[in-house]
Amino acid sequence: MKKLAVAVAVPMLLVPFAFADLTLPRVSQKATAMQTVGLTDVTILYNRPGVKGRTIWGGLVPYDEVWRTGANEATTVTFSNPVKIDGKPLPAGTYSLHTIPGKTAWTVIFNKAAEQWGSYEYDSAKDALRIQVQPKSGAHQEWMTFSFPEVGNDAATLELSWEKLRIPLRIETDTTTQALSNIREALSGEVKDWEVPYDAAGFAFNAKLDSKRADAMGWIDKSIALDENYWNLRLKAAMLEKEGKRKEAVAVAEKAVKIGKEKKDNAAEIAKTEKQIAEWKAAAGM
Repeated sequence: MKKLAVAVAVPMLLVPFAFADLTLPRVSQKATAMQTVGLTDVTILYNRPGVKGRTIWGGLVPYDEVWRTGANEATTVTFSNPVKIDGKPLPAGTYSLHTIPGKTAWTVIFNKAAEQWGSYEYDSAKDALRIQVQPKSGAHQEWMTFSFPEVGNDAATLELSWEKLRIPLRIETDTTTQALSNIREALSGEVKDWEVPYDAAGFAFNAKLDSKRADAMGWIDKSIALDENYWNLRLKAAMLEKEGKRKEAVAVAEKAVKIGKEKKDNAAEIAKTEKQIAEWKAAAGM
């Protein structure tokens, strides 16, 4: 009877454990890569498998078959604004990212069904975009990684690296158009804050928008009219100097320094402007 009692008791003790939640570390850990490109946020959620001495391409990851591009859930990528991927348009949104690795070329797929486990339920009818990419070789990368090795105001490179392969994707954003639209909207009504037209002029100047040079000068003059200070005078001086009007630039810069010292603005910045004035004077033979 004692033996029978033990045999019955063991299964009963195991029942609670069978239904309990169990949290364990994943073999392929979760990761996030995020980059702002101009005014567009690009966010990638993925799981990072390791090489671990295995044959990856043509082995663990077969050629010419749809791959989840990671481990566990399908990798997802989110764009906060419309973009172009290798020159092809893609609307804002969240997509699952799949690939079809090949020996000489890869197909990269942005699929509208974002929440998937792997690529087991992948449906090509839901593809938003497919592009062909030429893989590149690189140094050994043990854990699969997404990164942004090149970032600019209007474009960036998103790169998948694993084992000794690199898959680069060029992301283009229409940052300049978006920014100019924001500027027009911000300046369309009554403006009381000198920083609004100042920031607008600064954007056009730093982005080297020569076609907007006259507009930018109008914006900085509006800023100065609202509140003449060291910062907007210094920017106007830099804009004048860029146009080759060094004598005018010197006069405005000297006024900026005078006001800056009176208001006890950033001494280090004022010193930089004084150095620029000396260089401009020398270049203009003043």
